Amino acid sequence: MKRGKTQARLAALAARALLGCLLGASAPLLAAEPAAGSWISLFDGDTLHGWRGYHDAEPAGSWEASDGVLYGAGGQGDLMTVARYADFELALEWKVSAGGNSGIFYLAMPGLPAIYQGAPEMQVLDDAGHRDGADALTSAGAAYGLYAAPRGVVRPAGSWNQVRIRVLGNEVEHWLNGQRVVRYTLGSADWRARVRASKFRAWPDYGMSRRGHIGLQDHGDPVWYRHLRLRPLQGAMGPEYNP
Repeated sequence: MKRGKTQARLAALAARALLGCLLGASAPLLAAEPAAGSWISLFDGDTLHGWRGYHDAEPAGSWEASDGVLYGAGGQGDLMTVARYADFELALEWKVSAGGNSGIFYLAMPGLPAIYQGAPEMQVLDDAGHRDGADALTSAGAAYGLYAAPRGVVRPAGSWNQVRIRVLGNEVEHWLNGQRVVRYTLGSADWRARVRASKFRAWPDYGMSRRGHIGLQDHGDPVWYRHLRLRPLQGAMGPEYNP
């Protein structure tokens, strides 16, 4: 009788150990989908894994990754994440050459002639050295062509600038170097009026997506990006892959 109890106890312990192993093996699979609030890296620092061209499955040859920096030499096409995102906070740093111009697109949809025909853009610019810097609607940090950014926030060409872009439902915020520079509501009466008064009125798909790719603009000028990361906000469904 005593021997039978011992065997039963050993069997129970073995079953628990096996269950623990099974749960442990499955844990990474459960953690693969980032929870709301968890930061995920969009750039591994050395390769273009997770990125593609806007029109092509592979990134354009003008984009290079090395030593934690994503460098765009310019002239061969925009870069875009393979994954699409909704309800997120995007964080990164950028710098441009003297007179340089680039941009950060979000909620981008594939299949259009150009990424800017569907995706809102946070302007990346050397305000002091580029003519677009003279207009607050197209200066660094602005929601390009629609919402102006205040003066004096962007740093000089060759300096790193910190960015955060928050998208939650229809609410959008641009942050530059620790200061909120733009806030707007997609689809609001004010937003629609601004679109009608801008070049974007020609493209009915502009600003219509609520889940899309992150894009980096190739405007022909050297630009550098680093520390690209994103976290889903509360209520987000996580990334969705749609090459």
